Amino acid sequence: MLRSFYEHILLFMMMQKKKKIGTDEMLNLLRTISENPQMTQRDLSSRLGLSLGKINFLVKAMIDKGFVKAENFKNSQNKIAYLYYLTPMGMEEKAKITYRFLKSKLAEYKKLEEQIRQLEQEANSKQLRMK
Repeated sequence: MLRSFYEHILLFMMMQKKKKIGTDEMLNLLRTISENPQMTQRDLSSRLGLSLGKINFLVKAMIDKGFVKAENFKNSQNKIAYLYYLTPMGMEEKAKITYRFLKSKLAEYKKLEEQIRQLEQEANSKQLRMK
């Protein structure tokens, strides 16, 4: 059966939305959840500086991928809350993302070091000419 034009548009938008999960955001959320599994989504939002909607989207995406599991528990205010914890697959993904993130940051650092060195050389050579 052929999909309608609107179904294709909707599917495309959903695929684009999945791509928008930032590595920085995902890593920070995985790290925070592993350190503080009892944090609410509101707490995570405040801690990470992301909107509550974005946190909700990221948590749901990580649950769907099997990286995070949520369990109900009663908190001290007699409300039902969730305890988020990393699954073994989530721990593995966190390690992979950490490695890729560190590798990319080290490459950026090396580029910056080279740019700084070049700028210092330019500045030094211009100062010599100005004297």
